Amino acid sequence: MDPLIIFQSNDPQQQPPPIEQTLTIPLLLTDRIRHAVHESTFYKLECAHLGKQAHRLSRLLRFLAVSTPPYERPVRRICTDVTRNLNRTLTLVQKCHNRGMIILRFIGVIGAADFQKVFNLLEASIDAVNWLLDLFDGHEESRGTGSIASIDPSLARVWCCIASLHRRSLSLKVEAAQELSTLARYSDRNKKMIVEEGGITPLLKLLRDDLSPETQIAGATALFHIANDQDMARSIFDEHGVPILVRAFRKSSILVKIEVAKLIARMADHDSVSQKGFLRENVIETLVSGLSSNVSNKKTSKLILELHTSCSRALWMAARGNVANCWRITQTRGLLYLAKLMEQENRDLQINCLLIVVEITCAAENNQEMRRLVFKTNSPAAKAIVDQLLRLINLNQSDNDHLIKILAIRAIGHLARTFSARETQMIISPLVNQLCHKHPDVAIESIIALEKFVCPENYLGSENSKTIIEVEGIHPVIRMLMGDEMAQYHALILLCYIAMQVGNNEEFQESRILTALKTVDKSITCKHTELRDLVGHAIDHVLI
Repeated sequence: MDPLIIFQSNDPQQQPPPIEQTLTIPLLLTDRIRHAVHESTFYKLECAHLGKQAHRLSRLLRFLAVSTPPYERPVRRICTDVTRNLNRTLTLVQKCHNRGMIILRFIGVIGAADFQKVFNLLEASIDAVNWLLDLFDGHEESRGTGSIASIDPSLARVWCCIASLHRRSLSLKVEAAQELSTLARYSDRNKKMIVEEGGITPLLKLLRDDLSPETQIAGATALFHIANDQDMARSIFDEHGVPILVRAFRKSSILVKIEVAKLIARMADHDSVSQKGFLRENVIETLVSGLSSNVSNKKTSKLILELHTSCSRALWMAARGNVANCWRITQTRGLLYLAKLMEQENRDLQINCLLIVVEITCAAENNQEMRRLVFKTNSPAAKAIVDQLLRLINLNQSDNDHLIKILAIRAIGHLARTFSARETQMIISPLVNQLCHKHPDVAIESIIALEKFVCPENYLGSENSKTIIEVEGIHPVIRMLMGDEMAQYHALILLCYIAMQVGNNEEFQESRILTALKTVDKSITCKHTELRDLVGHAIDHVLI
């Protein structure tokens, strides 16, 4: 008789059979082995030993079947191996019947080694099922023992931890989540294993059930270390993690909010689908509420500062490259809170806030309606943001680092087409001052921003060009033509734009721009053909 085959499918979408069916198959096999042992006519002693082992295994499987395991993954995996070993046992015992003699003439003689090999397989199966029973009974000493732990220790640890999450005391839930967090940090294989073995759902359950702040923090931390790439972040999304995280943030203590915000930031960073999912769950308003905590008090506690930092990073990740999320931030009081937080002297918080502002201003630069509605002249929020950006630009190097300056300058550049003539006069001078900054990236960022003030698309391009000349901004730009390729490229574009805007201006004629354009390094224009046409057009405009 042919041995039974356990249900297996290579299709990940196909549902596995009920756990009762999975356990029934090896039980049926043990019965068939018992009957085959009774019918054996030679190697009767060896067959009897195998029959005893099969009987022991049958009893253990029945105990497992009535225990209703809360966590099925290890049961299915081990039952698959047990079924394979029982199939092999049944095949061997059936060969010891008179009817098996015909088969033996073709496939060879059975030896003692064959029985010993199958005996060892049954021993391993008994050991594995015992391990399962101890696991679900809560015997801690079982965790480091058994053939499973010796073959794949990481898998055994993952199974133990996930089983603890399903049915254990709060302290053991926390311990299990913390161990999963450690395993996830250790290797990408462990992360994938935790996901494949069903670890995401119980970790999310720790956040959803709100059993204690400790369990929520442990769950959020473990998920944070798992979600370090798109696939891992998507696995949390697929388990309906987004609404659970947003709800946990809204309902929990500050310590939990901090860890959940970090997880939201990581998921939005790695997975655009999760980023859009957070928008549907109104995460922007939720995170902005986190920014508003004690925002008016300059002497905030360390805990509030950490909350602001984690929320601002999550907002940046939600806003990055997502115009809809940028819009949503501006529709809250987010800009006012960001401006207030930019006054803080904490570097990480300042940078996070600036990165959000850069994303919003970048979206506004490419969206006329957003420029008109969000950054209109009489908007208190827009004014507060611009005032803070200018303050950071004007700070001395000793008071600030170059990254903060670069981000502030970049945001101002994005807003170049939103300012009135009166406002641009106050903005251009600080940008020109940064052209002589000792850090070359700050100077280049300033040139790029100034380009946007004088480009053909800016309706105040002519007035802004005159302002740059009036505040003696031409000479530092000309000096940058002797810098590296990036500096030359943007300095040349800026000079060409100014030449095309005010080429007939008397102060322009005295500024030596025409000479600089005529004597520009040919290698830069040969490498960037668009510059050759632009320079030629600018020279023609001046001469005409």
